[in-house]
Amino acid sequence: MKIQPVILSGGSGTRLWPLSREYYPKQLLALNGELSLLQETVKRLEGLDHDADSPVSLAPALIICNEEHRFLVAEQARQADLGLQDIMLEPCGRNTAPALTLAAQAIAAAAEGDDVIMLVMPADHLIKDTASFHQAVRLGSQLAADDHLVTFGIVPDHAETGYGYIKKGEQLSAYATAAASPYQIAAFVEKPDATTAQGYLDSGDYLWNSGMFMMKASVWLQAIGQFRPDILSACQQAMAKGGRDHDFFRVDKENFAACPSDSIDYAVMEKLSSDNTTDSSHSALFKSSVIPLDAGWSDIGSWSSLWEASDVDAQGNVTLGDTYCVDTSNSLLLAEHRLLATVGITDMVVVETADAVLVAHKDQAQQVKKIVEQIKRDERSEHQVHRRVHRPWGCYEGVDVGERFQVKRITVSPGSSLSLQKHHHRAEHWIVVKGTAEVTRGDEVFLLSENESTYIPIGVIHRLVNPGTLPLELIEVQSGSYLGEDDIVRFEDDYNRT
Repeated sequence: MKIQPVILSGGSGTRLWPLSREYYPKQLLALNGELSLLQETVKRLEGLDHDADSPVSLAPALIICNEEHRFLVAEQARQADLGLQDIMLEPCGRNTAPALTLAAQAIAAAAEGDDVIMLVMPADHLIKDTASFHQAVRLGSQLAADDHLVTFGIVPDHAETGYGYIKKGEQLSAYATAAASPYQIAAFVEKPDATTAQGYLDSGDYLWNSGMFMMKASVWLQAIGQFRPDILSACQQAMAKGGRDHDFFRVDKENFAACPSDSIDYAVMEKLSSDNTTDSSHSALFKSSVIPLDAGWSDIGSWSSLWEASDVDAQGNVTLGDTYCVDTSNSLLLAEHRLLATVGITDMVVVETADAVLVAHKDQAQQVKKIVEQIKRDERSEHQVHRRVHRPWGCYEGVDVGERFQVKRITVSPGSSLSLQKHHHRAEHWIVVKGTAEVTRGDEVFLLSENESTYIPIGVIHRLVNPGTLPLELIEVQSGSYLGEDDIVRFEDDYNRT
């Protein structure tokens, strides 16, 4: 049987601010080693098809992401040699049910009659025990082959109030293995209070809702058509009017923006639970099941959960970057750019980035999103981007800013080109500090080497290209009455940006 991984990479990870930003969210961060969470999610599948007792065919992964992240996702895929099936772009967030519906349509269209099983995974989770995960997926493939809509429930090890729960129903003994046994889904339960969560843990009847699923593409399309035909219709139109854009498939913006927002759980899965009575006539048409998974799972949903999922030192600390600790215990300390020193603290989170520092008690780590909300209300930019801003051609980093001027350090990747553009309100000085630049300035085209510079007057059409095999680094000094990033008129662009 063929398994098609579908990686949902649309989250923003506001609870991991200031490391996670809107335009560089947590799934793109390396929080557990050298690979990002997105790269780990795809790499986790390696070896899934190597078990002779449970033969499966594993297709390359399909990633669904926000169009703002498309070049970052593509670059991370290239760096880790992920060999993707495709990258599908959402013009706006509409939760997981529409995203999965887009994927199911694409997979069904490409399958040419084969009924492919989708393995649906969020891009920002951590799973330490890959072997146990593979066992659960192989079991899930058997259920999905028999037309089940399958989810994976995490075996809880403490009374967690930050997760939704799944209540186990009748055991499906016909599918039981030595490693695990699936169950019917009795009910989905919202995030409980502490007392209720402890009761769930003590009963042994409840699992954490992981947000991972398996089902045939055809079964999902039937189910979403049954329970949310409005979502299916909007996604069908968005796909029909979509098209390729370089390495991406871009769905139609107008039709997808009109699609209702809903999760996989709310749109379909909750309606199939055995305790549900409102949709009993409809749910009888479909089978659902949950597989318990005990594999060192974490959704890294907050700084405290990252601490829990990480290896601690003798004092119970997790330290990343340049840190010094005195009389410090049970804390998470992360330094990106400067020396971070702590004295006499316990159960704290301290995160240093180039433009923001977070200090929080671990017990209040879930409240970081309120800081992000305040930053948004004050119309600041720190919730969206870091000081280093990534672009498809490379990146730039703010060095200094003042009245009518700002200074940036620009890095252009080998062979890459900025758009042919002009500015209405600013002039630019470029000084090459490393590599060679090919500069278009009006009707001129010329090369600049290290320690050479040029001037781009206001209103002059210009372009910067790195023709070499090494990164090009330069200092850009902007001056003018308005220095916003939206003061760009593009005439040509390799990346189809407007």
